[in-house]
Amino acid sequence: MHRLMRHFGFLAVATLFLAMAANAQDTKTKVVMNSDGSYSVIEYPMDKEVNVRLLPMQGLSGTGMARVMRTANGTKVYFDFSNSPADWKEVYAYAVDPAGRTTYLGPIDFSSGVGKAEFTTPSDRFMLVVSPTENLTTWEPTTSYYFRSEVPAGYKIVPRGTAMIRTNSGAVDTVVQTTSGTYDVPMLGWQKYHGKTTELKLNFAGEMSGLQAHAYLKPVSGKTQIRMTFDDLQKAPMGKRFVLWTSGPDGYTKIGQVVHAGKKDTAEIRGETALSDFGLFLTAEDIDVDRPTSRIYSTFTVVP
Repeated sequence: MHRLMRHFGFLAVATLFLAMAANAQDTKTKVVMNSDGSYSVIEYPMDKEVNVRLLPMQGLSGTGMARVMRTANGTKVYFDFSNSPADWKEVYAYAVDPAGRTTYLGPIDFSSGVGKAEFTTPSDRFMLVVSPTENLTTWEPTTSYYFRSEVPAGYKIVPRGTAMIRTNSGAVDTVVQTTSGTYDVPMLGWQKYHGKTTELKLNFAGEMSGLQAHAYLKPVSGKTQIRMTFDDLQKAPMGKRFVLWTSGPDGYTKIGQVVHAGKKDTAEIRGETALSDFGLFLTAEDIDVDRPTSRIYSTFTVVP
């Protein structure tokens, strides 16, 4: 009996500890965005089907569900609507990224209030919006829509932040991105290396482990030419955009990108910068971007 009571006591303590740990973790990671639910971007897990309820706009009848399945070849989204207005013929589906930008998925055809469709997107972090507008480019809580996704139970909203970004056109914008604040990119101390070609090396980790990249910097006529090469692209997730950026006093400038489309194993980016010193970093993006948005990024260091 004493041994049994001691066993139950241990279980009670363990359960309490786990509950406290889970609560502490939830308190630390929970992000509350737009209490009306108008922002519901989540990151979809690999190789797991997620059922997402689609919430109709106020005053609209109908029921909507989406099944989302992310794989190494992209993310499949299956839409299923019923009891919608009988006069609906065609509406338009979008995936909205953490910056509020939309990716057009395609049209959904309706007949007698029922609509079904399936699409593929390279993105893994998005919310779903179904709209009467065919050329929707950005999403705001005031945007006209029919349905939008809610956050499934057990998932956390991808946080939003702001940063000053300089694009290739020279314009400076305050944009929404998924990192908190700015990217931590060290300066290269490039003044020390003028007069010769300098090699920089980058090794990837996580889901891109095994992929290697090299960058070669060469000063020419007051500018720095940048050439970056990739090996073993087959080790990277399909559809990823690897975007090279410089970091300077005025923000970030895009040098170029490569996309893993499964057709070749090597790739190259070429560009140049007029900055006298700068940092160099790479982001892994899901869609074409003109400013860095990914939480996945790596910085370059000079090879001794």
